[in-house]
Amino acid sequence: MNKETLDNLKEAFAGESQANRTYLAFAQRAEKEGLTQAAKLFRAAADSETVHALKHLAALRKIGSTGENLKEAISGETYEFQSMYPRMIEAASGEDEKAARMSFENANAVEQEHAKLFGEILADLAGAPAVDYWVCQNCGHVHLDEAPEKCPVCGWSQRFFNKID
Repeated sequence: MNKETLDNLKEAFAGESQANRTYLAFAQRAEKEGLTQAAKLFRAAADSETVHALKHLAALRKIGSTGENLKEAISGETYEFQSMYPRMIEAASGEDEKAARMSFENANAVEQEHAKLFGEILADLAGAPAVDYWVCQNCGHVHLDEAPEKCPVCGWSQRFFNKID
């Protein structure tokens, strides 16, 4: 693939992915403000941006077999918790940015969990046991089988966990 096209696809994928997450955050805010139609539009636009991002990712030829995808996921998560977040935590601490530091620390802890979970599935892909996944909506911790009384990463209560279907 031509370098310019490759770079453009990467930039477009990143932009569409960020727009998706941003619009979902905007939708949550609109819901809190009782502006349901605006929230609905933000969710529709977010879904549209996901369509774009997935098409760009496919054009980049970044979607392999599930085994290959798990290896890619492990690599990405490992980079985040070993290199990216420690650097960010240090910078936020040095700048006395408590909210950013806490966000980075929570994400760092959870990225380690992700790498472990992906590795466990990869080790026995065909024989992986059926479990339910519960995600803490404060820090992103993934818990298996049922939501804990309190999140082991951030301490938030069970009511902040969503079951993933």
